[in-house]
Amino acid sequence: MDVNKIREDFPILSRKMNDKPLVYLDNGATTLKPQCVIDAVCNYYTYLGANAHRGDYQMSAQVDEAFENARITAQKFINAKYKEEIAFTSGSTMGLNEIAIMLTQQVLKSNDVVLTCESEHASNILPWQQVGIAKNIQVEYIELDHEGKVTIEAVQNAIHDGVKIIALAHVSNVLGFEAPIEEICKLAHEKGIIVVVDGAQSTPHIDIDVQKLDCDFFVFSAHKLCGPTGVGVMYGKKKWMDMLEPVFFGGESNARFNKCGDLILKESPLKFESGTQPIEGVIGMAAAMDYLKKIGKDNIHAHEVMLKEYFLEQVKDLDKVIIYNANAKSGICTFNIMDKGKMLFAQDVAGYLDSLGIAVRSGQHCAKLLPDILHTPGTCRASFYIYNTKEDVDKLVEGLKNATIENCVNIFF
Repeated sequence: MDVNKIREDFPILSRKMNDKPLVYLDNGATTLKPQCVIDAVCNYYTYLGANAHRGDYQMSAQVDEAFENARITAQKFINAKYKEEIAFTSGSTMGLNEIAIMLTQQVLKSNDVVLTCESEHASNILPWQQVGIAKNIQVEYIELDHEGKVTIEAVQNAIHDGVKIIALAHVSNVLGFEAPIEEICKLAHEKGIIVVVDGAQSTPHIDIDVQKLDCDFFVFSAHKLCGPTGVGVMYGKKKWMDMLEPVFFGGESNARFNKCGDLILKESPLKFESGTQPIEGVIGMAAAMDYLKKIGKDNIHAHEVMLKEYFLEQVKDLDKVIIYNANAKSGICTFNIMDKGKMLFAQDVAGYLDSLGIAVRSGQHCAKLLPDILHTPGTCRASFYIYNTKEDVDKLVEGLKNATIENCVNIFF
């Protein structure tokens, strides 16, 4: 894996931030885009432009072909058995909301329980809480271990006769720990429990095989794997995609209807894709998948872990750096900084790093139940990806060494 060659594919890396060379370490939030993805999106607007599944003319047929080829690319990317199991969405949040609404309204009964955990992103807690109010659905939480991990033992202890759904992230967006999804699915299915997986933080970094995982649903976003924003995938096993009625209705999803309200829906996945889809995004996402496939997920993951281990080695003797996830085998590094016996406000540290041209995330990272577990109001998160280098890590470490109360305050004056 030639990182320097990869960096040449990303035009944005040539820009500066605060008059410093850009060091982008917020890949857990979103990733930068290679030229091939930018070109794929521009090509749609320049040479195609028509709607998908609408027109009876050549240009529209060409869009149909590109759109459905992208579906097959996505199918292969996560090793789904059928292309009909792939529905396009605006991203993981939309997919998780759709799944929560469909299952709550069409499958669950009053007082049924959804199991999740306190390290989850808001998108995998709030839909179950809010949609479940009308039906009195209960949300319960799997106990995390001392590091903040989900373990199979904890899942086993949390399961009881009322549990009908388990909804978990494959990889935590804050701590970077991978949940044992394959084992959880095996345990859950023995008890007739549905498993919904948020793959937003795993799909860009490790090989995904939904058949091997055996999960019922799996969602991810394009923008976290070098693709465009505003597009993603909702995978559902064919039995669920065929059985469930969609959340949205309109053009494309229906085969026919009449003024009496009689409705015949199209077959999956089109019944889940009402309205004009983000066609350029879907095509750009497929280009991103092809790009990552050429690099290889094993190479990507090994590179990220190498950078994290290098970071941990560089800061191991710095008492001021508190690491929350040293044992997570991912590119996510979550930390806080001490100075003069006090913990610096995470946003102040991020602001100081920004003045050095370094982009990290700070705050609660949309996981607003986790601070109670970590016993801190917020953290900084550096997340590495394919275009990051040891030199990026060196700049981060140097910045953290100099992150003091005075320096963090002085950026405002």
